[in-house]
Amino acid sequence: MKRQMSANRPGAVRFSALLFASLVVSSFLPHHTAFALSELKQIPGQAKEDDKDAPEVEEPDDVGPMQIPMPDPLVNKPADDVKDDSAEDPVPAAPVEVLSDVSKIPQAVARMRELIVEAAASGDIERLRPLLGKGPTQTQVGENGTDPVEVLKGLSGDPDGIEILAILLDVLSTGFVLVDKGTPEEMYVWPYFTEKSLSSLTAPEKVDLLRLVTAGDFVGMEEGGNYNFYRVGITPDGQWKFFIAGD
Repeated sequence: MKRQMSANRPGAVRFSALLFASLVVSSFLPHHTAFALSELKQIPGQAKEDDKDAPEVEEPDDVGPMQIPMPDPLVNKPADDVKDDSAEDPVPAAPVEVLSDVSKIPQAVARMRELIVEAAASGDIERLRPLLGKGPTQTQVGENGTDPVEVLKGLSGDPDGIEILAILLDVLSTGFVLVDKGTPEEMYVWPYFTEKSLSSLTAPEKVDLLRLVTAGDFVGMEEGGNYNFYRVGITPDGQWKFFIAGD
């Protein structure tokens, strides 16, 4: 009995040594996480069991093309810039009636014009004095309260006022217009250029204008947009209202 145990002892020692070695080696090896079957990568083409049990969703047959909304405008136009079709277009200005026949105007107007022409043609500026009036009825030629004859001499290029008399004659020799008809300010005004657009002048009318001013003056008037040389105004009752230059 003792011999048999002695004979088997070396094998038992070897088995114990191997078991110890395997335990030592396994302690140094990295531990791998065990994966459940459900976490394993699905094989392509194989449907999941959960997908089989999920209800199928029916897609509508009449699905049309996707409607993409239009983008907002980059610039919102102000409402004031939108043209209102209901707004009326500006009414064009009425044509200016140019008059030339002094026999068809009130007699008092024609008479005053005739007296002014006679005084200016005489070359004596003092003959204008009784026609220029006094006080509230004094003809406007400059600042109120000043001697109108002296003012006219000061406007002339010569000391005797001959040039201004020549200008007065030229102005009264042109066509004229009736302004502010039917109002307290109604008046006959020479020349007619005062009421007419210079850009609308015909060739003969430009000749009339250049009898009063130079070509250079005419260009300046076109730039300013209106006639700005001397003018004469006489009221329907025959009062000489003004003889002035400017707009």
